[in-house]
Amino acid sequence: MLTRRIIPCLDVKGGRVVKGVRFESLRDAGDPVQAARAYGEAGADELCFLDISASLESRGTMVALVERVARELAIPFAVGGGVRSAADAEALLRAGADKVSLNTAALAEPALITAAAKLAGSQSVLLAIDAKARGPGWEVRSHGGTRAAGRDLLEWAREAVDRGAGEILLTSMDHDGTQHGFALAMLRAVTAAVPVPVIASGGAGAAGDFADAFEAGAAAALAASVFHFGTLSIRTVKEACAARGFPMRL
Repeated sequence: MLTRRIIPCLDVKGGRVVKGVRFESLRDAGDPVQAARAYGEAGADELCFLDISASLESRGTMVALVERVARELAIPFAVGGGVRSAADAEALLRAGADKVSLNTAALAEPALITAAAKLAGSQSVLLAIDAKARGPGWEVRSHGGTRAAGRDLLEWAREAVDRGAGEILLTSMDHDGTQHGFALAMLRAVTAAVPVPVIASGGAGAAGDFADAFEAGAAAALAASVFHFGTLSIRTVKEACAARGFPMRL
């Protein structure tokens, strides 16, 4: 059985880490460079950095800040937000990112996924999907969750993998920031639909929620507010998951 991963997420706006509920009511959660350093020391398996206002503001990701964060880390580091071209992806990889996260621009131009994968391989392309429940399934959202993308979740996940995405970061907008647990039905559906690792995101509130995500098929679980504000420690989460039988890097 593969080792499962715990991934803190730094949602960044205006150069600061922020966190809200269902993508709204954002509150400050600190300096991204200091947070990255602390999470690396605390035993995080990877770190995810999302410039959440880049697409809405029609600008690129803050490459200089990515460079500063990368210098603090000895663990894999994924970066997303405002990646609109292969050149943008290349700039982030050169700045120190191990993976580039694509979302809004990939929905507008799916060929971007293939172009990014050609830079450093599919393992360097993380396809982020923000989704909301709709009828019997889920709809994909874009522009930081503010717009309907007109795509069915499972269809988009399959297409993205076919185009070269090596991993999917799946965020439930309905669960995001609620601390009521991950969207397990959605997670099961996506992990059954694609052959690549899926990262569960949105809703973690207790250590057991992470183990529940792994039972639903996730290869990794991502969280923000429970780590940023001290509700849970990474070690506590890992110990709880190990107790449930999941291999963890302790």
